Amino acid sequence: MAFTLPDLPYAHDALAAGGMSRETLEYHHDKHHKAYVDKLNELIAGTEWEGKSLEDIVRGTYQEGAVAQNGIFNNASQHWNHTQFWEMMAPKSPAMPSELEAAIKDSFGSVEDFKKKFTEAGVGQFGSGWAWLVKTAGGGLEITKTENGVNPLCKGQTALLGCDVWEHSYYIDFRNARPKYLENFLSNLVNWENVAARM
Repeated sequence: MAFTLPDLPYAHDALAAGGMSRETLEYHHDKHHKAYVDKLNELIAGTEWEGKSLEDIVRGTYQEGAVAQNGIFNNASQHWNHTQFWEMMAPKSPAMPSELEAAIKDSFGSVEDFKKKFTEAGVGQFGSGWAWLVKTAGGGLEITKTENGVNPLCKGQTALLGCDVWEHSYYIDFRNARPKYLENFLSNLVNWENVAARM
């Protein structure tokens, strides 16, 4: 069964008040994400990966230590990453649930320190990639960054929060100001209830 582009969980203009414009979502979701889905379907047709789950394809095609990943991995991982990304945002960012806030304070000292470190990870990712809050196999929380489409599935971690730092994610609204984009994401766009549910 072919993969399909999931609908956004909100209208294209629903995040505009929080700093992510309709134009960004029209390009990012409708064009970039759709291109990953279409290319993935094309690449897996007639291969051992056809009919497998997206998670199995991501884990099965990831090459640890490779300078560049193969096309199936790149498109599968970016389809997975973006599907999570849309769900991790909300038109009105809810308050952080107490259990998530407690876990963040235990791991990073304070919510503000967490946001600072998360922003630093995203800013410090050279070129394209993602910043993540993950739950490790041991149950602790960590902030990580990954290149291109690599994601926590590849490392045996659970993705709690991810922010896309590819330029197409922020250039329409923030031009080259990646730090401002990340700070705005954490302040105005994150669906903290979704993050807590993943924990």
